[in-house]
Amino acid sequence: MKFSSILSEELRKKHGKRAVRVREGDVVKILRGEFKGIEGKVTKVDASTGTVNIEGVTREKVAGGTAPVPVRASNIFITTLNLDDKIRKSGLGGE
Repeated sequence: MKFSSILSEELRKKHGKRAVRVREGDVVKILRGEFKGIEGKVTKVDASTGTVNIEGVTREKVAGGTAPVPVRASNIFITTLNLDDKIRKSGLGGE
């Protein structure tokens, strides 16, 4: 399953793209749902379900403790890109 998220306005202008695939290390902001408005770093990407786990987005478990809540990639937008990967950097126009 392919999935991507939209970029913030300044990233759109800088890279000339509207959307890119989400990767671990990207900083995103949630647009819809229970956690709307929360911003955090992506800790896990699940390509089979099209969801991502974000730092600080957790739910209390009945038995105690917390569990990460998966958020659909279509319900977030990317505010900061992780450009550690040379291939990704060149695909975005490279600097």
